[in-house]
Amino acid sequence: MILTITLNPCIDKSSKVAVMKPDSKLRASALINEPGGGGINISKALKKLSVASVALFPAGGHNGNMLCSLLKQEGILFHAVDTENETRENWVVTETSTNNQFRVTFPGLPVLEETVKTLIGLIRSFAPAYVVASGSLPPGLPDYFYGLIVKNATAVGAKCVVDTSGPALQALKNKNAYLIKPNIGELCKLLNIERLDTNEVDDAAHQAITDGYAELIAVSMGPAGAWLVSKDKRYFCAAPPVEKRTTVGAGDSMVAGMVYMLQKHSSLRDTLRFGVACGSAATMSEGTHLFEPQDAFKLYETVSA
Repeated sequence: MILTITLNPCIDKSSKVAVMKPDSKLRASALINEPGGGGINISKALKKLSVASVALFPAGGHNGNMLCSLLKQEGILFHAVDTENETRENWVVTETSTNNQFRVTFPGLPVLEETVKTLIGLIRSFAPAYVVASGSLPPGLPDYFYGLIVKNATAVGAKCVVDTSGPALQALKNKNAYLIKPNIGELCKLLNIERLDTNEVDDAAHQAITDGYAELIAVSMGPAGAWLVSKDKRYFCAAPPVEKRTTVGAGDSMVAGMVYMLQKHSSLRDTLRFGVACGSAATMSEGTHLFEPQDAFKLYETVSA
Protein backbone atom coordinates (compact mmCIF):
# COMPACT_ATOMS: atom_id res chain seq x y z
CA MET A 1 0.00 0.00 0.00
CA ILE A 2 0.95 3.66 -0.36
CA LEU A 3 0.86 5.88 2.73
CA THR A 4 0.97 9.63 2.17
CA ILE A 5 1.92 11.92 5.05
CA THR A 6 0.92 15.57 5.33
CA LEU A 7 2.29 17.28 8.43
CA ASN A 8 0.77 20.68 7.63
CA PRO A 9 -2.59 19.98 5.91
CA CYS A 10 -5.00 22.72 4.93
CA ILE A 11 -8.28 23.69 3.36
CA ASP A 12 -7.61 25.24 -0.06
CA LYS A 13 -10.14 28.01 -0.65
CA SER A 14 -10.31 29.33 -4.21
CA SER A 15 -12.35 31.97 -5.98
CA LYS A 16 -12.26 34.33 -8.98
CA VAL A 17 -12.53 38.07 -9.45
CA ALA A 18 -12.50 40.13 -12.63
CA VAL A 19 -9.82 42.59 -11.50
CA MET A 20 -7.78 42.82 -8.31
CA LYS A 21 -8.01 46.43 -7.07
CA PRO A 22 -6.66 47.75 -3.76
CA ASP A 23 -9.10 49.44 -1.37
CA SER A 24 -12.07 48.15 -3.36
CA LYS A 25 -14.88 45.74 -2.66
CA LEU A 26 -14.13 42.78 -4.93
CA ARG A 27 -17.07 40.78 -6.26
CA ALA A 28 -15.89 37.20 -6.21
CA SER A 29 -17.28 33.96 -7.58
CA ALA A 30 -18.62 31.24 -5.29
CA LEU A 31 -16.00 29.94 -2.87
CA ILE A 32 -14.63 26.44 -3.53
CA ASN A 33 -13.26 24.45 -0.57
CA GLU A 34 -10.89 21.55 -1.27
CA PRO A 35 -8.72 19.35 0.96
CA GLY A 36 -5.08 20.31 0.54
CA GLY A 37 -1.50 19.89 1.65
CA GLY A 38 1.29 18.01 -0.12
CA GLY A 39 0.56 14.41 0.84
CA ILE A 40 -3.20 14.86 0.62
CA ASN A 41 -2.84 16.27 -2.90
CA ILE A 42 -0.76 13.25 -3.84
CA SER A 43 -3.47 10.91 -2.49
CA LYS A 44 -6.04 12.82 -4.56
CA ALA A 45 -3.86 12.53 -7.66
CA LEU A 46 -3.27 8.80 -7.11
CA LYS A 47 -7.03 8.26 -6.85
CA LYS A 48 -7.41 9.93 -10.26
CA LEU A 49 -5.00 7.26 -11.52
CA SER A 50 -7.07 4.49 -9.86
CA VAL A 51 -4.40 3.78 -7.23
CA ALA A 52 -5.48 3.50 -3.60
CA SER A 53 -3.55 5.20 -0.82
CA VAL A 54 -4.10 6.19 2.79
CA ALA A 55 -3.59 9.84 3.70
CA LEU A 56 -2.17 10.33 7.20
CA PHE A 57 -2.27 13.80 8.78
CA PRO A 58 -3.03 15.77 11.96
CA ALA A 59 -6.33 17.66 12.03
CA GLY A 60 -8.15 19.84 14.51
CA GLY A 61 -10.92 22.37 15.00
CA HIS A 62 -13.57 23.43 12.50
CA ASN A 63 -11.18 23.29 9.53
CA GLY A 64 -10.00 19.84 10.61
CA ASN A 65 -13.57 18.55 10.61
CA MET A 66 -14.17 20.13 7.21
CA LEU A 67 -10.97 18.55 5.87
CA CYS A 68 -12.11 15.08 6.90
CA SER A 69 -15.59 15.68 5.49
CA LEU A 70 -14.19 16.82 2.13
CA LEU A 71 -11.94 13.78 1.91
CA LYS A 72 -14.90 11.50 2.59
CA GLN A 73 -16.83 13.20 -0.19
CA GLU A 74 -13.94 12.55 -2.59
CA GLY A 75 -13.62 8.92 -1.53
CA ILE A 76 -10.06 9.33 -0.23
CA LEU A 77 -8.99 6.83 2.43
CA PHE A 78 -7.43 8.67 5.37
CA HIS A 79 -6.39 8.50 9.00
CA ALA A 80 -6.59 11.80 10.87
CA VAL A 81 -4.76 12.20 14.17
CA ASP A 82 -6.66 14.50 16.51
CA THR A 83 -4.86 17.66 17.58
CA GLU A 84 -6.15 20.55 19.65
CA ASN A 85 -4.97 23.18 17.17
CA GLU A 86 -7.02 24.47 14.25
CA THR A 87 -6.06 23.16 10.81
CA ARG A 88 -4.86 25.99 8.56
CA GLU A 89 -6.35 27.29 5.33
CA ASN A 90 -4.85 28.72 2.13
CA TRP A 91 -6.41 31.16 -0.32
CA VAL A 92 -6.14 31.22 -4.12
CA VAL A 93 -7.74 34.08 -6.08
CA THR A 94 -7.66 34.10 -9.88
CA GLU A 95 -7.94 37.43 -11.68
CA THR A 96 -9.96 36.45 -14.74
CA SER A 97 -8.98 39.50 -16.82
CA THR A 98 -5.29 38.49 -16.75
CA ASN A 99 -5.35 34.86 -15.53
CA ASN A 100 -2.95 35.94 -12.79
CA GLN A 101 -3.18 33.95 -9.55
CA PHE A 102 -2.79 35.38 -6.08
CA ARG A 103 -1.85 32.71 -3.55
CA VAL A 104 -1.91 33.30 0.21
CA THR A 105 -0.31 30.51 2.24
CA PHE A 106 -0.58 30.51 6.03
CA PRO A 107 1.99 28.82 8.29
CA GLY A 108 -0.35 26.74 10.43
CA LEU A 109 -0.26 26.23 14.19
CA PRO A 110 2.22 24.05 16.12
CA VAL A 111 1.60 20.30 16.22
CA LEU A 112 1.47 18.81 19.69
CA GLU A 113 4.24 16.43 20.78
CA GLU A 114 1.78 13.59 21.43
CA THR A 115 0.41 14.01 17.91
CA VAL A 116 3.93 13.74 16.50
CA LYS A 117 4.60 10.51 18.41
CA THR A 118 1.32 9.03 17.18
CA LEU A 119 2.12 9.93 13.56
CA ILE A 120 5.52 8.26 13.74
CA GLY A 121 4.04 5.15 15.33
CA LEU A 122 1.39 4.83 12.65
CA ILE A 123 4.01 4.61 9.91
CA ARG A 124 5.16 1.32 11.40
CA SER A 125 1.65 0.00 12.07
CA PHE A 126 0.50 0.60 8.48
CA ALA A 127 3.58 -1.25 7.13
CA PRO A 128 3.31 0.40 3.67
CA ALA A 129 5.34 -0.37 0.56
CA TYR A 130 5.73 3.36 -0.17
CA VAL A 131 5.67 6.34 2.18
CA VAL A 132 5.21 9.68 0.41
CA ALA A 133 5.82 12.60 2.77
CA SER A 134 5.16 15.97 1.20
CA GLY A 135 4.69 19.60 2.15
CA SER A 136 5.95 22.11 4.66
CA LEU A 137 6.63 21.50 8.34
CA PRO A 138 4.27 23.17 10.80
CA PRO A 139 5.81 25.50 13.41
CA GLY A 140 7.49 23.67 16.26
CA LEU A 141 8.68 20.59 14.40
CA PRO A 142 12.48 20.33 13.99
CA ASP A 143 14.05 20.48 10.55
CA TYR A 144 15.20 16.86 10.88
CA PHE A 145 11.64 15.54 11.25
CA TYR A 146 11.42 14.26 7.68
CA GLY A 147 14.58 12.31 8.45
CA LEU A 148 12.67 10.54 11.23
CA ILE A 149 9.97 9.63 8.74
CA VAL A 150 12.60 8.20 6.37
CA LYS A 151 14.12 6.20 9.24
CA ASN A 152 10.81 4.70 10.32
CA ALA A 153 9.70 3.98 6.77
CA THR A 154 12.97 2.20 6.05
CA ALA A 155 12.60 0.18 9.25
CA VAL A 156 9.42 -1.45 7.88
CA GLY A 157 10.89 -1.95 4.40
CA ALA A 158 9.09 0.99 2.78
CA LYS A 159 10.53 3.22 0.08
CA CYS A 160 10.25 6.80 1.32
CA VAL A 161 9.61 9.69 -1.07
CA VAL A 162 10.05 13.19 0.36
CA ASP A 163 8.97 16.42 -1.32
CA THR A 164 9.73 19.45 0.82
CA SER A 165 11.96 22.53 0.74
CA GLY A 166 14.22 24.78 2.76
CA PRO A 167 15.98 23.57 5.92
CA ALA A 168 13.70 20.49 6.11
CA LEU A 169 15.06 19.33 2.74
CA GLN A 170 18.65 20.23 3.61
CA ALA A 171 18.38 18.17 6.82
CA LEU A 172 17.93 15.00 4.73
CA LYS A 173 21.67 14.77 4.08
CA ASN A 174 22.91 11.24 4.87
CA LYS A 175 19.31 10.10 5.53
CA ASN A 176 19.10 8.26 2.17
CA ALA A 177 15.47 8.72 1.22
CA TYR A 178 14.32 6.76 -1.81
CA LEU A 179 13.37 9.85 -3.87
CA ILE A 180 13.42 13.62 -3.39
CA LYS A 181 12.22 16.32 -5.81
CA PRO A 182 14.07 19.63 -5.44
CA ASN A 183 13.97 22.44 -7.97
CA ILE A 184 17.23 23.99 -9.22
CA GLY A 185 17.33 26.60 -6.46
CA GLU A 186 16.80 23.98 -3.77
CA LEU A 187 19.45 21.74 -5.33
CA CYS A 188 21.91 24.65 -5.15
CA LYS A 189 21.21 25.03 -1.44
CA LEU A 190 21.75 21.31 -0.86
CA LEU A 191 25.23 21.61 -2.37
CA ASN A 192 25.96 25.10 -1.01
CA ILE A 193 26.55 26.64 -4.43
CA GLU A 194 25.24 29.91 -5.86
CA ARG A 195 23.76 28.81 -9.18
CA LEU A 196 23.57 26.01 -11.71
CA ASP A 197 23.36 26.13 -15.48
CA THR A 198 20.88 23.74 -17.06
CA ASN A 199 23.65 21.51 -18.38
CA GLU A 200 25.12 21.17 -14.85
CA VAL A 201 21.95 19.94 -13.16
CA ASP A 202 22.49 16.21 -13.65
CA ASP A 203 26.04 16.33 -12.25
CA ALA A 204 24.79 18.31 -9.25
CA ALA A 205 21.98 15.82 -8.63
CA HIS A 206 24.48 12.98 -8.81
CA GLN A 207 26.61 14.77 -6.19
CA ALA A 208 23.54 15.04 -3.93
CA ILE A 209 23.07 11.27 -4.28
CA THR A 210 26.71 10.78 -3.27
CA ASP A 211 26.03 13.02 -0.24
CA GLY A 212 23.30 10.63 0.89
CA TYR A 213 20.18 12.69 0.25
CA ALA A 214 18.39 10.00 -1.77
CA GLU A 215 18.74 7.08 -4.16
CA LEU A 216 16.80 8.97 -6.84
CA ILE A 217 16.64 12.72 -7.36
CA ALA A 218 14.08 14.34 -9.64
CA VAL A 219 14.93 17.97 -10.35
CA SER A 220 11.91 19.94 -11.52
CA MET A 221 12.57 22.93 -13.76
CA GLY A 222 9.04 24.10 -14.52
CA PRO A 223 8.41 24.74 -18.23
CA ALA A 224 11.99 23.63 -19.00
CA GLY A 225 11.22 20.06 -17.94
CA ALA A 226 12.91 17.81 -15.38
CA TRP A 227 15.83 15.49 -14.69
CA LEU A 228 15.68 12.11 -12.97
CA VAL A 229 19.07 10.92 -11.73
CA SER A 230 20.16 7.73 -9.99
CA LYS A 231 23.64 6.47 -9.11
CA ASP A 232 24.17 5.14 -12.62
CA LYS A 233 21.40 6.58 -14.83
CA ARG A 234 20.42 10.09 -15.90
CA TYR A 235 17.31 11.07 -17.86
CA PHE A 236 16.00 14.45 -18.99
CA CYS A 237 12.46 15.14 -20.17
CA ALA A 238 11.31 18.41 -21.71
CA ALA A 239 7.90 19.67 -20.62
CA PRO A 240 5.28 19.55 -23.39
CA PRO A 241 3.80 22.88 -24.54
CA VAL A 242 0.38 23.34 -22.93
CA GLU A 243 -2.00 26.20 -22.22
CA LYS A 244 -1.16 27.10 -18.63
CA ARG A 245 -4.04 28.09 -16.35
CA THR A 246 -2.40 27.48 -12.96
CA THR A 247 0.73 26.23 -11.24
CA VAL A 248 -1.09 25.03 -8.13
CA GLY A 249 -0.59 21.30 -7.57
CA ALA A 250 1.83 20.78 -10.47
CA GLY A 251 4.61 19.54 -8.18
CA ASP A 252 2.33 17.22 -6.23
CA SER A 253 0.93 15.86 -9.51
CA MET A 254 4.45 15.18 -10.77
CA VAL A 255 5.31 13.25 -7.60
CA ALA A 256 2.07 11.26 -7.83
CA GLY A 257 2.80 10.38 -11.45
CA MET A 258 6.27 9.13 -10.58
CA VAL A 259 5.04 7.09 -7.61
CA TYR A 260 2.32 5.62 -9.84
CA MET A 261 4.99 4.34 -12.23
CA LEU A 262 7.44 3.25 -9.55
CA GLN A 263 4.88 1.06 -7.78
CA LYS A 264 4.23 -0.58 -11.17
CA HIS A 265 7.98 -1.32 -11.42
CA SER A 266 8.27 0.81 -14.56
CA SER A 267 11.62 2.02 -15.88
CA LEU A 268 13.13 5.27 -14.63
CA ARG A 269 12.74 6.68 -18.14
CA ASP A 270 8.98 6.06 -18.14
CA THR A 271 8.71 7.19 -14.52
CA LEU A 272 10.12 10.59 -15.47
CA ARG A 273 7.99 10.83 -18.61
CA PHE A 274 4.76 10.20 -16.73
CA GLY A 275 5.74 12.48 -13.85
CA VAL A 276 6.34 15.35 -16.28
CA ALA A 277 3.08 14.52 -18.09
CA CYS A 278 1.06 14.69 -14.84
CA GLY A 279 2.75 17.90 -13.74
CA SER A 280 2.09 19.52 -17.12
CA ALA A 281 -1.52 18.30 -17.16
CA ALA A 282 -2.06 19.94 -13.76
CA THR A 283 -1.17 23.35 -15.20
CA MET A 284 -4.00 22.94 -17.71
CA SER A 285 -6.67 22.77 -14.99
CA GLU A 286 -8.18 25.63 -13.03
CA GLY A 287 -7.82 26.43 -9.34
CA THR A 288 -6.57 23.53 -7.21
CA HIS A 289 -8.14 20.80 -9.31
CA LEU A 290 -4.84 18.98 -10.04
CA PHE A 291 -5.09 17.17 -13.41
CA GLU A 292 -7.47 15.22 -15.60
CA PRO A 293 -6.21 11.64 -16.13
CA GLN A 294 -6.98 11.71 -19.85
CA ASP A 295 -4.79 14.81 -20.24
CA ALA A 296 -1.93 13.13 -18.36
CA PHE A 297 -2.01 9.94 -20.42
CA LYS A 298 -2.32 11.89 -23.66
CA LEU A 299 0.72 14.04 -22.79
CA TYR A 300 2.62 10.91 -21.70
CA GLU A 301 2.42 9.62 -25.27
CA THR A 302 3.96 12.83 -26.62
CA VAL A 303 6.94 13.34 -24.28
CA SER A 304 10.27 11.54 -24.47
CA ALA A 305 13.17 11.16 -22.04
